Parts: sequence; structure tokens; C-alpha cells
Amino acid sequence: MTDTLSPAAERAHATVLLHEAVDALLHAEADPNGTYVDGTFGRGGHSRLLLSRLGPQGRLIALDRDPDARAAAAHIQDPRFSLHHARFSEVTEVLAGLNVPAIQGLLLDVGVSSPQIDEPSRGFSFRHDGPLDMRMDPTRGESAADFLARADVRTLTEVIKHHGEERFAFKIAEALVARRDAGRPVTRTRELAELVGQVVKTREPGQDPATRTFQALRIHVNAELEELQGALNAALSVLAPGGRLAVISFHSLEDRMVKRFITAHSKDEPDRNAPFAPPKALPLRAVARIHPGADEVAANPRARSAVLRVAEKV
Repeated sequence: MTDTLSPAAERAHATVLLHEAVDALLHAEADPNGTYVDGTFGRGGHSRLLLSRLGPQGRLIALDRDPDARAAAAHIQDPRFSLHHARFSEVTEVLAGLNVPAIQGLLLDVGVSSPQIDEPSRGFSFRHDGPLDMRMDPTRGESAADFLARADVRTLTEVIKHHGEERFAFKIAEALVARRDAGRPVTRTRELAELVGQVVKTREPGQDPATRTFQALRIHVNAELEELQGALNAALSVLAPGGRLAVISFHSLEDRMVKRFITAHSKDEPDRNAPFAPPKALPLRAVARIHPGADEVAANPRARSAVLRVAEKV
């Protein structure tokens, strides 16, 4: 049997597009006794609802690289469920290790989760002071502070500009390196937020000046775009015919990548060098693009930028 979150836990972490994502995978023609993958377990909101709707022979395989996810998963006592400490780009390897040849659905909830943002020690948020870490798996890789301690102005500018779409990237990079060269490297979230606030004088109403820089560093430290591309590519091989891919993204960089991937594999483009050749078989069919409703956004403002895109293996 699956457990339910306590009311306090539910308030602390509201799963975005919960029913929409699960409905997309377990639609009317889906096999409730099939095998499904939740590629980003987080605190288990999507997984719990998926388990409640799977049949007795169904199976749910969850992945997450955040060690804290394991504590949340420990409360699920269900023989149909298993959690694996892995990145979602490693879904092919995880399934091979479990002798699972194909799955009926893959769910990806991309980006940082509310519990990660709200925990100061993780270093994801400019709203709380804490060590500038930002790693989704704090046991592996380079922290944001470590990256800032070694990167030159050019590298910092590229990361902040491309991953944060920040037009003041060069000025922010210059300020970071100047402070480091003066013997005061940025190592805490509040230090970074204050530095960016001094450089960025204008910003969209309601948005903190540091928002884009924090986003950029987080994406870089966790190789989030590379991870997403790897998981999307893996979906083509691990999904069974009729199986569905559902991806929830929270900012334009991710959503553009998902949109382009689905479009590239679902729309036939004639070959100009062989105009009379038969159309090539396409692996995907675009199914839906879904935004949170007004009620969800009102209850959880963090949902306002979310987009769910769904595609089906042909």
C-alpha cells in the first residue's frame, strides 16, 4: 500500500501539474499493469498518485540524484515501487540493470524542487543565507562556490548569459572575479545576491535581480540541460509503442528544448534532395501542451511558469 503525505508536508511541497501529468501517462488506453518511470521522484507527489492508479501487476521505477529523496521514498511501502539513486539521463542503464526491456510511460519534472529551494543548507535560494552549493546531489561534483572560485570572466559570462538569459552577464562576471581577486570570494547565497543586486539596477517587476544568476549557476553546476537532452534521447529507446513521455519544465530554456525535441521527432519534413521518396517513419506523436489552471497558480505561485508537454511513441 502507498502512504499519503501529512497535511504539513503537503503544504510544504505542492506537486505541480499533479493530476495532469498522471492523467497524461495513465490515459484511457494506457495499461495500468505496465511499467512506468518517474524520472524525478523529488518528494514523491507524482509517484504516489501513479501508484494509486496502477493495477496490481503494475510497476513504478523512480529515479532521483538527491539523497534527500531516499528519505521521502522510505515511507512508501509498496512492492510495485522501487527508487534508484541515479540521474534521469541514466534511465536506460537503470532499466537494463532491472531487465526491463521497455516501459509504458516516462515522467520528467525538470528543475529544482520546493524542498531544495526552501532548505538554506542546499544553497539554491537567494531568499535564505547558506553555503553556495546548489548541487542536486551534494555528494558528487563541484559546488557553485567551487566553480566561482576558479572560473574566469569569459566562462562566467557565458554561463550566466546562456543559462540565465541575463543581459548583465558580463558586468556580473566582472564583479565576481574582482571580488575574488581582492581576497573575498563569494561563498554564500546572500553574498551572491547582494553582489548581483549592486550590479543589476533594473529588473522585471516582482523579480529579484539575482534570479537569473542563481538559475544559471544551478543549471551549470548540475548540467541540467545536458541531463534533459540525455533523458529525452533515452525516451526514444526505452518507451514501448504507445508509451508516453511527459515533461514538466519551469523556464524557457528547458521548454524550448522539449518542444524542439518533440517537434523534430513528430513532424515529417520532406527531403529536398529526394522529393518523391516515401516519408520516413517518425518515432513520436505530439499529444498535448498543458499549463496549470488559475486555481493551481493561485494556490502555488511557483507553478505559474510550468509547462507540461506530452508525446507518444508511435
